[in-house]
Amino acid sequence: MRRHKEIARAAGVIGTSTLVSRLMGYIRDMVMSSLFGAGMVTDAYIAAFRIPNYLIRLFGEGTLNASFVPVFTETLNQKGREKAWELANVVITAIFTILALFVVLGMIFTPGVVRVITPGFTKDPLQFNLTVLLTRIIFPVAIFVGLSAASMGILNSLNHFGSPAIAPSFFNLMIILCAIFLSPHLSIPIMSLAIGVLLGGLLQISVQVPFLISKGFKFRYRLNLAHQGLRKIFGLMVPGVIGQSVLQINLFVGNLLASLLPTGSITYLFFADRLVQFPLAVFGFSAATAMLPTLSVHASNKNIPEMVETLSKAIRMVLFLMIPSMVGLLVLSTPIVNTLFQRGSFGAAATQGTSAALMFYSLGLWAFAEVRIVAQTFYATQDTWTPMKVAALSLLVNLLLSIILMRYLQHAGLALANSLSSMLNISVLIWILRRRIGPLQGRKILSSVIKIFSASLAMGLFAYYGAYHGVESALWLSSGHTARKIFYLGRGILMGAGSYAMMCITFRVEEFQSTWKWIFKRTASSNGKVL
Repeated sequence: MRRHKEIARAAGVIGTSTLVSRLMGYIRDMVMSSLFGAGMVTDAYIAAFRIPNYLIRLFGEGTLNASFVPVFTETLNQKGREKAWELANVVITAIFTILALFVVLGMIFTPGVVRVITPGFTKDPLQFNLTVLLTRIIFPVAIFVGLSAASMGILNSLNHFGSPAIAPSFFNLMIILCAIFLSPHLSIPIMSLAIGVLLGGLLQISVQVPFLISKGFKFRYRLNLAHQGLRKIFGLMVPGVIGQSVLQINLFVGNLLASLLPTGSITYLFFADRLVQFPLAVFGFSAATAMLPTLSVHASNKNIPEMVETLSKAIRMVLFLMIPSMVGLLVLSTPIVNTLFQRGSFGAAATQGTSAALMFYSLGLWAFAEVRIVAQTFYATQDTWTPMKVAALSLLVNLLLSIILMRYLQHAGLALANSLSSMLNISVLIWILRRRIGPLQGRKILSSVIKIFSASLAMGLFAYYGAYHGVESALWLSSGHTARKIFYLGRGILMGAGSYAMMCITFRVEEFQSTWKWIFKRTASSNGKVL
């Protein structure tokens, strides 16, 4: 029970910090859509941003963390803090050296890289050259992303979650400031976003340094590629890169194929993905990050019953949050996209395109989150090969479905293929895990899913009624009227949330009761401190 409370507390810290970061991200996207719209230059920037964004999601949201935390924790518990700091220095040195070489080669061969990730851009020399320029500006941020991920791994292992989670807020803040204040002074205004990415990455790692120092860490350049701990981490990480990053690789495939579709397709997928990433990062990834240290302890002690209990609680809690998020994004896709982004150069066509992609991404929201949760159990046991093999199957299915569905649904077909392949991924992972460690409290999970899904359907009806009742249909495809849109969208969200809470009480959803007790306890504790 103490362990579960620690996980809940850590998840709350990470979730709150991630919420702030994601809100900053939406402000960033609103500024970008308003200044640059959805056209050639925006497609070029988003294509250039794909490489660092892939590294951010890959490292910043888990693979290095999943490989580093179990080994660092094992070293700390068995060999002491001095050996753990030595391992940390070896890892940071290796990451810096490898990524520095990667950046140099990437900047030299940028034209070839752009041809690979966006083959459709070669038809327009202006767009192709702009993408090459922006990619070269952004490329060095890979070093900062890698160092930030290593810092997060160290701090998470020491049960410090706040600063790594809040650091991306500073990353987004720098992009916003550069877009607003720097773009008017540049001959190519979109370059301001690329410069903001570079400066934001530097600021992101700088925020974590004081906390590392306070924990007693002192950086020493230790290039030792033969170090046993480093080899173990990299051995876990190589297959983990594929297994943990299947969503990002699927998005990369989608980006590549989208470059073959009409102009704006990449931008539609980008903004839709940004909206899906909000609940995914705040709830799903937060729970996965918080549970990894506890799962690693259970795995090292070979305590299977506790592993199953921890995993079951995490699965049910994430479904409690993801299923209503999925339904909410489905029924409110157009109002959300319109309210957040339709202004300036971002018009009605862009709203429709982004909304279509958002609806199909939303279908797989629960699967995206659960893949991360279940994969953590494999990583805690230092098994990264199984998720890799399952991910390879999922990637193949995603590619085949993307090629088929894009013929009929254009860019929305790419989003649907992504969702379907993730559903396959989680299904196979659970099947393998169940065969390996036994029952996973499936009946309890199924009972929760039935109650949660029923409550979510009611929520969707009320949310739709709140956002659309008494509203002319043209409003959600028009520009302006921001206050009215906020009112109706807010009414829909509040009615949906209220009905979901009432239905959860009616159906006696255990996860809702646990969350309510936790909130009430925290509120009572805060009031007590004030008094």
